[in-house]
Amino acid sequence: MSNSRWLLIVGGIALAVWGMGYGLWYAVFAEHQALDNIGASLAGSFAAAADRNPAGRGASLETYREAKYIYDRQVDVHGHWIGLAMLLIVLGIGFDRVKFSERFKFFLALGLLLGSVIFPLGVLLQTISHGPLPRGVAIAGSAFVIVALLGSAAGVVARESAPGVH
Repeated sequence: MSNSRWLLIVGGIALAVWGMGYGLWYAVFAEHQALDNIGASLAGSFAAAADRNPAGRGASLETYREAKYIYDRQVDVHGHWIGLAMLLIVLGIGFDRVKFSERFKFFLALGLLLGSVIFPLGVLLQTISHGPLPRGVAIAGSAFVIVALLGSAAGVVARESAPGVH
């Protein structure tokens, strides 16, 4: 098995295990508290609206917005890591169809793996800070994945258009 295939398949399996472990940790130790916070803030906003208390309603809705933002990112991270892991495994199975040197294919595989780790990590960092750094990390990770996927697709197209290859 080539190094690029090995990196994609083993890296994908490791990332899937990591994503599932993170999802399990989140479900057991954090999700219920997050959902309680979301529900309590919504109930507080309805109660404040019924009491004609616009300041209380606004504060409760702001608490809801922040709690929901964090909850969505936490769930997204779990799903992104596992989804990208499956993509790595599937690509690894067929990576011999990419018509590039093994060194360049390894470079593409490394970009795919790094991007698949970094992109969700940037999304996770957004739960800590809404600033430009976490978004930049997520964008950089997704750029790694996109560029490496485009390179892999170009390698498959090059193989298919080569004379005598079917």
